[in-house]
Amino acid sequence: MANPILHFYGAAGSVTGSCFLLEAGGTRILIDCGIFQGSKSEKELNYKPFPFEPARIDAVLLTHAHIDHSGLLPKLAKAGYGGPIFATAATIDLCTIMLQDSGHIQESEVRQLNRRNRRRARETVEPIYTADDARSMLPQFIAVEYGEWRETVGGVSFRYWNAGHLMGSASIEVEVPGADGATRILFSGDVGASNKLFENLPRAPSGIDYLICESTYGDREREEYALNDRRDQLREVVASSSSTGGVLLIPSFAVERTQEVLTDLVALMDEGEVPRCPIMIDSPLASRATEAFKKHVADLSHGKAFLRALNAPNVRFTETAEQSKALDLVRGFQIVIAASGMCEAGRIRHRLKNWLWRRECTVLFVGFQAAGTLGRILQEGATDVRIQGEEIHVGARMATLDAYSGHADASELDAWIAEREPIRKAIFLVHGEQSAREAMSARLPKPVSEKVVCPSLDDAYELSPAGARLIEDRTHARLKSVVPGRPDWNNDYQRFVLDLSDRLKSVADEKGRAVVLRRLRRALDPDDVPAVEGRRDANVNHGS
Repeated sequence: MANPILHFYGAAGSVTGSCFLLEAGGTRILIDCGIFQGSKSEKELNYKPFPFEPARIDAVLLTHAHIDHSGLLPKLAKAGYGGPIFATAATIDLCTIMLQDSGHIQESEVRQLNRRNRRRARETVEPIYTADDARSMLPQFIAVEYGEWRETVGGVSFRYWNAGHLMGSASIEVEVPGADGATRILFSGDVGASNKLFENLPRAPSGIDYLICESTYGDREREEYALNDRRDQLREVVASSSSTGGVLLIPSFAVERTQEVLTDLVALMDEGEVPRCPIMIDSPLASRATEAFKKHVADLSHGKAFLRALNAPNVRFTETAEQSKALDLVRGFQIVIAASGMCEAGRIRHRLKNWLWRRECTVLFVGFQAAGTLGRILQEGATDVRIQGEEIHVGARMATLDAYSGHADASELDAWIAEREPIRKAIFLVHGEQSAREAMSARLPKPVSEKVVCPSLDDAYELSPAGARLIEDRTHARLKSVVPGRPDWNNDYQRFVLDLSDRLKSVADEKGRAVVLRRLRRALDPDDVPAVEGRRDANVNHGS
């Protein structure tokens, strides 16, 4: 029997697009099928064909509902996959909401893009999938319980463990039969942090052959936040924001993060720690996800506090576009929680367009911001950004509170890996930017770190009894000249456009602006600039 082969088709050098294909015993199993976020080059992968044949996949094992793990499942079904998608019951409930919402957002954004494309005489595009596509694949989901062994084609067995990251999230243990005994493989999914409001501590088996482990915060140590400490930090941000009389904008992942932040805000207001003010949940997805959380509230820690927050008289959920637009007309201090969490789509971009240039606005980040996203660009201190083609000067204050992150930080990841020992063959570090993977690998104890592998996008490894062996055929790699998890030329281009605009504004007169533009033209095409213009530039330089 041939050794298993593991393909890394996403989350290899970046934190999005999670997708791994395991070939074993004639079976082809896909673990996750997520959307790529971040730079434009990475997001373009969502529109390209899969690097495998969907119709030949035998089963999909889904770790959890977050869109960077589940978001391309409707595309997979549309491309020919008709088999089972295994997930926990809570994950299925969330995916039922989130995947249809994802299709709706794509339809809406494509309509806007095609209007611009037609005005510019450019080709129109199609959405990756529609809300109807998402609805049509929902019957493929099959619910599994934590700890329950299931078997799929080829005798491959698997069971789910509570990953403590999100309601219904899982690490997945897989056993592949072989002539010399079974190969045990553990896919971590996203490992939850300690002190999560709704989740228990992550659990998983020990004594495995191969570990595929996330590394999102592999280079970061958060402060140790107990519940009261986290609320104290949030109180300080709210207090400093309310004094300006403007708005506190919180870009937030609609599923669980929004519900956690809302619960803490209402608790602070009930205790008189911050002034009671309107809290607007500007996300139809968050509204529907909240209903799913209510369905499973008995399984949540602090479930009663969550229900109290939902019933608070100052909490409002916007449903229609008209209700969302009306938020810009509200007077007095308000808190607006809107998706998406990385400011890449959804209603948060409209709120930012209206408020980002005002000094009475505070933007609070409560989740990881991937490289190349608008959220990361703002978090790193950009003074000007472009949103939907408009240039906006950043006058708002930026704040970050990473106590809400759903991911284990560096020391928590170290401890989680230690609990999986012995890890006999190799540890693949995925779902992390390169700096995080390098720091995590260097920090692990030597006997463990010597087993670490950092795969690149589209790499494939043979999982042999002797260890992992790279299969050297990457002729179909989809990002040959782009490093996943880093800004690409599109980010550089946007920065250049903003810098050029600033430069032209700083020049005192038309003559000086003409010189700047001639220099730019000469840089683009040095053979196409008349000699007389070169002499003019020289004269201007001499006189300056």
